[in-house]
Amino acid sequence: MARDRDHREERDSEFVDKLVHINRVAKVVKGGKRFGFAALVVVGDQKGRVGFGHGKAREVPEAIRKATEAAKRGLIRVPLREGRTLHHDVSGRHGAGKVHVRAAPPGTGIIAGGPMRAVFETVGIQDVVAKSLGSSNPYNMVRATFDALKHEDSPRGVASRRGIKVSTLQARRKDVDPEAAAAEA
Repeated sequence: MARDRDHREERDSEFVDKLVHINRVAKVVKGGKRFGFAALVVVGDQKGRVGFGHGKAREVPEAIRKATEAAKRGLIRVPLREGRTLHHDVSGRHGAGKVHVRAAPPGTGIIAGGPMRAVFETVGIQDVVAKSLGSSNPYNMVRATFDALKHEDSPRGVASRRGIKVSTLQARRKDVDPEAAAAEA
């Protein structure tokens, strides 16, 4: 039993969690107001796994703890190029929140607004350019960012789906490279 608990703590320590938003809500009762708190937390291992969670409680630390546990239950894997950026540009949406996420050259850094920045830092992306359109609600922005990251695909995944080798796919990519074609013209 103790060994299982130690293993769980060891697994939990590999994750980095970021508090994105805390919302305070008031319930009016006979004696005054009762306050509750809702927390939005993003959790990731900075190596391509990330999740988000929502927790509600009467106290802030309890809401954060619940949100962190929910985030660890719903992790997704994001394929990263060279462990620092995305393989291709991608868009995502949730409700009225829309995001556009673009791969960036080394040294660019994370150019993104609040909730999206937290997602990229926890997933381990170092170079990315992102733009949020529509809703600025943190919940919608995080969900739209996750929708975009779910549509991210690696060359290995594309090659296996098409039944060809990764090297063949990469060779085709170099043949149709727009920058190389512009340089030749």
